[in-house]
Amino acid sequence: MHVSLVQIGNSRGIRIPKRILDQCEITDAVDLAVKGRKIVLEPLTRKPRDGWAAAATRMHELGDDELMMPDVFGDEADEDWA
Repeated sequence: MHVSLVQIGNSRGIRIPKRILDQCEITDAVDLAVKGRKIVLEPLTRKPRDGWAAAATRMHELGDDELMMPDVFGDEADEDWA
């Protein structure tokens, strides 16, 4: 199927026919990737941040949740902020 690019501000886009969206089970958002010279759109099968709480808990259990950088917002002179 050939489709034309349409101007959208400084970008360009395509219109995807409803029957293709339905066939691919695409509703609101997709994951966009470039593989070689191809643009690949995949339906999002999970919501953003799904699994983050479990991953954070697991990191804590493994002791892998230490700060990577020192806390730079306070110092000994900031006792009043306690």
